[in-house]
Amino acid sequence: MKNIFLFVLFYSFINCCAFASHLYSEKYYQNAWCSRWNGRQEVKLIDSTRVDCITKNYAIEFDFAPKWAEAVGQSLHYSRMTGKKPAIILIIEKSDDFKYYNRVKPLCEKHNIALWYMRPPKAQSYEKYAPAGSDDIIIALINYLKEIINSIM
Repeated sequence: MKNIFLFVLFYSFINCCAFASHLYSEKYYQNAWCSRWNGRQEVKLIDSTRVDCITKNYAIEFDFAPKWAEAVGQSLHYSRMTGKKPAIILIIEKSDDFKYYNRVKPLCEKHNIALWYMRPPKAQSYEKYAPAGSDDIIIALINYLKEIINSIM
């Protein structure tokens, strides 16, 4: 059993390093925003889909900027299922991601979807954005591994 656990942990670590293209996980942004606004996270609906965050007025979908189109469909579906207003929080990790925000904005206006965005906590400005340093990546990996260990145990 211990060998299986170590294999899963090692495989997850390697997998995380190989595919770590974001500064923080979607869950990180979701936790930060939803906690701040007293929302309920990962609310399971009658059709077994899960809303990222539900507040008093909104059913909110969080997505990284390149997945803007998926966010539109999901927010509308969650709105229909909950009777709450649809909302999207687009995660903008680099200044180039604003092209996706500008792409989805008119669509959200047309379909009455509230649209907000979040940036990484250490981003000082859009123009001076720089990827995370090695310390940030190591911390993110450690947090990821902690999540895996907690889910196994």
